[in-house]
Amino acid sequence: MANEQGVTRTPLQAFLYWGAVAGVWGLIFLVAFFAVFATDLPDVSKLNSVTRQPSISYLDRSGALIAVRGSQYAPPVDLDKLPDYVPKAFIAIEDRRFYYHPGFDPLGISRAMVKNVSCWCVAAGGSTITQQLARNLFLTLDQTPRRKAQELILAVWLEMKFSKKQILALYLNRVYFGAGAYGIEAAAQRYFNKPASRLTLGEAALLAGMMKGPSRYSPVSATERAARRATIVLDEMVRTRAITKDERAEAFRNPVRVSSVLANQRAQYFTDWVDAQVRSLVGEPTEDLIVETTLDLPIQAAAESAVRAGVSGARGQGVQQAALVAIDGEGRIRAYVGGADYSESQFDRATSARRQAGSAFKPFVYLAAMEAGRTPAVVVTDEPVSINGWQPRNYSGKYLGPITLQTALAQSVNTVAARLADEVGTGNVAAVARRLGITSKIQLDPSMALGAVEVSPLEMAQAYAAFSNGGFLAKGYGIQRIRTANGRVLYDRNLEKRPRKSVIGSPSLQYMNQMMREVVISGTGKRARAPNYDIAGKTGTTSDYRDAWFVGYTGGFVTAVWTGKDDNKPMKGVTGGGAPATIWRSFMGQALPRLKAQAIPGGYVQVDAPHDAIGDILSTLGMGDGAEKPATPQPQAPAPKTPDEIPY
Repeated sequence: MANEQGVTRTPLQAFLYWGAVAGVWGLIFLVAFFAVFATDLPDVSKLNSVTRQPSISYLDRSGALIAVRGSQYAPPVDLDKLPDYVPKAFIAIEDRRFYYHPGFDPLGISRAMVKNVSCWCVAAGGSTITQQLARNLFLTLDQTPRRKAQELILAVWLEMKFSKKQILALYLNRVYFGAGAYGIEAAAQRYFNKPASRLTLGEAALLAGMMKGPSRYSPVSATERAARRATIVLDEMVRTRAITKDERAEAFRNPVRVSSVLANQRAQYFTDWVDAQVRSLVGEPTEDLIVETTLDLPIQAAAESAVRAGVSGARGQGVQQAALVAIDGEGRIRAYVGGADYSESQFDRATSARRQAGSAFKPFVYLAAMEAGRTPAVVVTDEPVSINGWQPRNYSGKYLGPITLQTALAQSVNTVAARLADEVGTGNVAAVARRLGITSKIQLDPSMALGAVEVSPLEMAQAYAAFSNGGFLAKGYGIQRIRTANGRVLYDRNLEKRPRKSVIGSPSLQYMNQMMREVVISGTGKRARAPNYDIAGKTGTTSDYRDAWFVGYTGGFVTAVWTGKDDNKPMKGVTGGGAPATIWRSFMGQALPRLKAQAIPGGYVQVDAPHDAIGDILSTLGMGDGAEKPATPQPQAPAPKTPDEIPY
């Protein structure tokens, strides 16, 4: 090769010459690179300071801790105290050349670029553990060229300042594992209720697998996906010789048991529900908050126990799920259970599910009738009826002939309820239901009289509350006060108090309470009886036994119970007087002594009907507990979403 003067260079001279030129230009590039991207680097002097999102502590009405949501930190763990397979799991899946690169991995970056270009997507990333640490410590998650360049600069700086062991320890103690857990120690406590020093190989693989996406690979909400990812981690550990095939096989023989909630966290459905409301009340938290709720933990424990036992005991009848909401006469939610097992399903059936109310909707029909001038003693005829071509039938297929309205409600007679709604107008019935607290859409077809209306347990509880508290509206709520950790009050419901709104007048209120007492005394809700307490309520069963309800109350306290299946498939003969009434009685048996329950306001009214004679007639006809069923055929509201469609 000849230069401009015609002097020929040897290959070695040419290599050295062009190498020097490349070196100069490379140096110029590096200087320019640092000049452009290092001018606004974050302050690295705060390396050891921890920045976190505020936490929110939820207290019950007596000040006991229910749960803590938000960031959770634990003391840094010593790398030497961890089983050696714990850091190896993270290295194997996140950065197999961790010990050999200077903070960034050119080979890994090149491989990721080729893969991403080949599919025109972001299918792979090339960030090393050091780069991830730099991002977690100093940078945002913005996917911009500047941020990536600064990430690389900081990664090199970390490699120059710390040893590989120190970098790995910093990484494991700062990385986010989802569910508010930062660091390996907090994650071990969060997901397995144990210190990180006692993690098994399978648990370590599961946590390492979460690094690809803590929410997407959560062992709580995405169990199968997390398990598949953990298997990939174990395979990579074998490939990198971090473990043997026998150790991998042993890990599979010892299944990982995930704890879905922290040991000190309870009432998770309720906490989820109020957690979503905090920001709408006070905005995004900028400091630790304390939320004082209306929940009563001892009563809540009784509710959770009753629901679990009730579902377990009725599983043979096809009962798969249940929900329970208990509120007092002011609307304060005292117990709230959105499902049989939060660890299996976080979908909240107490407020998010809408299920047909069945005959539990009939009190709104009868209240409209009472307000139109009827009384419980009015005699009607239970006989075949046709309303615009629709012919409702009774559960037994039999008809009682002349009976009082009180008996018709107590025995949940469909023909009478349908005729009543037609007489007073389904629009008036809907207006009554809305006035008492039903907020869901109410269709006005004749079948609405028999409960072809989709509602939530919370709606039913607050609608029945007016019967229990003297006729006043009682919209259910769960947050009493929100304050900062240093005592500054941000929200106080007491400051928003307004005059109570009367929604049921006399004598309609007394008539309704008397009729619903009879439901429990001699009607379809006899299994809900609580000796020595003034109890009233109503059962509800929908077509083909898809839903079963019992909503009952005493003075100033209401509990609504629903049972069914998430896929809206039928149960096996489960009526409102069965599993729901059993759950209700089990719960109220524990709650009522604590509440020091009073009698239902308004006293008693006399119904001029020969009670014993009516009882004899019903016994002769085979009517009694659970004797209710919506008419068929009847218009069906859209079926609830299947489990696959439900946003768990």
